[in-house]
Amino acid sequence: MQDHDAIAAVYQQDGVVRIRAFFQPEQVEAIRVELERYVRDDLAMKPADARTVEADGETIRNLWRLEQHNSFFHELGHQRQITDLVRRLVGGRPLLVGVETFNKPARVGSAVPSHQDNAYFCQVPADMLTVWVAIDAVTEANGPVSFLRGSHRLGMLPTQPSGVAGNSIGLASPPRGPEEQEFRATLDPGDVTIHHCQIVHHSAPNHSDQSRLGLLLVYRGEHTRTDPRLRAAYDKARSMTPPA
Repeated sequence: MQDHDAIAAVYQQDGVVRIRAFFQPEQVEAIRVELERYVRDDLAMKPADARTVEADGETIRNLWRLEQHNSFFHELGHQRQITDLVRRLVGGRPLLVGVETFNKPARVGSAVPSHQDNAYFCQVPADMLTVWVAIDAVTEANGPVSFLRGSHRLGMLPTQPSGVAGNSIGLASPPRGPEEQEFRATLDPGDVTIHHCQIVHHSAPNHSDQSRLGLLLVYRGEHTRTDPRLRAAYDKARSMTPPA
């Protein structure tokens, strides 16, 4: 049983919280098996924007909108194990916005520039978050996500198009903090991080021989609305480097 009060306290203070063994090994294996089946059997029939590939033109970097394309992931995103906790963190009824992967494949996995997720989500108030599920182990060597603790309280920072397919908009001037403010999210399979949509974060490329597959479930509070100014900036960046 997870202590929702303790999780909420860390989330509110730091903008990110790590939860060990949130998913059991059999759940992680079921997710992995379904992702492999989806890529093998279904992906070729999905729209072009259902995936982003790495610079080699072949290796999958991201899968997008799995909640629309696959009933398994739609159902996973509505499990009460997740939504009961998310409700507490977004301050209202949670709506599933997206299920996606960040594959970070061995040797070719690309970096993610420093950014705030709400530059993509464009929601006010900023009651939106991502549940990041480790399917592979996340180590110092294979590109863990690095978060700047407390940066979710800085508000939305100036952005610029990044030119990175799959991460089209980044921060114009990422804030710096002392080393102890940085949280590098190393994880075992089944661990999760939950991060606020305004926390500043990035990840390095994966030059190791170990893949770093993560499944992301994105939620917003039902009460949030789209900010036209943020949306216009995102649409401009996305038009330069689609699909995201």
